[in-house]
Amino acid sequence: MKNKTFRGGEDTMDRKILIVDDEKNIVDIIAFNLKKEGYTVITAADGEEGVQKAMEENPDLILLDIMMPKMDGFEVCQHIREFSNMPIVMLTAKGDDMDKILGLEYGADDYITKPFNILEVKARIKAIMRRTAASQPRKEESKVIEAGDLKLDCESRRLFILGREVNLTAKEFDLLELLVNNPNKVYGRENLLNLVWGYEYPGDVRTVDVHVRRLREKIESNPSEPKYVHTKWGVGYYYSQN
Repeated sequence: MKNKTFRGGEDTMDRKILIVDDEKNIVDIIAFNLKKEGYTVITAADGEEGVQKAMEENPDLILLDIMMPKMDGFEVCQHIREFSNMPIVMLTAKGDDMDKILGLEYGADDYITKPFNILEVKARIKAIMRRTAASQPRKEESKVIEAGDLKLDCESRRLFILGREVNLTAKEFDLLELLVNNPNKVYGRENLLNLVWGYEYPGDVRTVDVHVRRLREKIESNPSEPKYVHTKWGVGYYYSQN
């Protein structure tokens, strides 16, 4: 199956959100409020159904619970990342930092802590949609960035290294695109958090570290001695080809 690329745009019309959660009351509350906002909502009651619906329905965003029967949220996220870079927002228990970190490790783009305010859920979804849309160049502005071994197709949001395609999540691509567009410029973690995730993002700088580590695991032949994404100790990260 071909990798799916998330489609941009600002209207909620024709935007499809998949909710994967086995707690029916939570699903009903979220679905009711999102439908009022104009979203098309589809649901799945367990992890296996969630993966199937993601493949069949091609949603614009997934709200994904962690504790579910048949397949937990981490496994679901991992499976979806094998064929798509659609934004995934994990629903995590309050104060469980390990769940948040693991979710990011497995390919999630964001997280919302339970119990949540439905207004926060709607605001976070809109923010993710805006950020993803803003990162999508219009057709007439489409471009391909070639930097040494790397080739980034910014319209289809695909990365090729020495002609081999490497599947990145939405945030991994955004992070790499920013760094490649500004070679040798060192970005602090706070700065990257603001530029890639947005000023309203409530997470901390560990989010950046997790994504950089995951990005290196995908693009570097030896992540401990990176060729592309480097660390300026005590300062931040930058792109340069050795």
